[in-house]
Amino acid sequence: MRDGDTEAITILVTPVWKDSKRLALFGRELAAELAIRDANIRWIIADDGSGEEEVGRLKLLCAELAAIYPHVRVHAALAHHGKGSVVREAWALEPEAEWLSFVDADGSVSAPDMLDLISTARESGQSVMAIRKNTATTRVEEGIFRWIRHHGFLLACRLILRIRSEDTQCGAKVLKGEAYRRIAGNLSEPGLAFDAELLAEMTAADIPWMEVPVNWVRKGGSRIHPWHDAWDMLLTLFRIRARLGKATVAGAK
Repeated sequence: MRDGDTEAITILVTPVWKDSKRLALFGRELAAELAIRDANIRWIIADDGSGEEEVGRLKLLCAELAAIYPHVRVHAALAHHGKGSVVREAWALEPEAEWLSFVDADGSVSAPDMLDLISTARESGQSVMAIRKNTATTRVEEGIFRWIRHHGFLLACRLILRIRSEDTQCGAKVLKGEAYRRIAGNLSEPGLAFDAELLAEMTAADIPWMEVPVNWVRKGGSRIHPWHDAWDMLLTLFRIRARLGKATVAGAK
């Protein structure tokens, strides 16, 4: 994954909350892929306040992964606030990084696809968002109820925030560090609505991004409560819209 600039640092964050078992599977896959690629990537496993026992497991796992790929470390938040909070906290550890990225710990987006996204961002020079989409080269495996929730929330994002995106919530994104830092001070959502707030602020600031289809396979063990979380997310969209005020959201380019 050589991009012609060996000094450009990319931060890859994997947020976790009481999820060391699932990460153990995906983590080995990701560490192996990172070791194969020629890339200046610093991987941060960011624990969202899971507690001392779980952090201990993550540190043992990290030691195992470091034998495969040495540029990996654990960052433990003091309290549980949510995915958005811990991702922003981990990104802030490297304030000069040229690229900031994250990938969910469940492995729904594979390690090769994630690193291909980083390569695409570096080569294009702009932020890249993964989207779940069946194409000639990508396959999406999700149940009917998840498909309904996914597309229902996407419709709400379009109607409430005017975000023109094919998939706001896919758990793999790569941001140009300079662009992110323009809007970082406006971001405050601690939980799952972080992705939607991020895209809404990017479009309000006229920051473009690319959307790239990836393979996506539903994994078990999710802690999302479909209907309760869906209602909370909907209310959050109105809260984000209130903060945006009358800003015109132009959409992805």
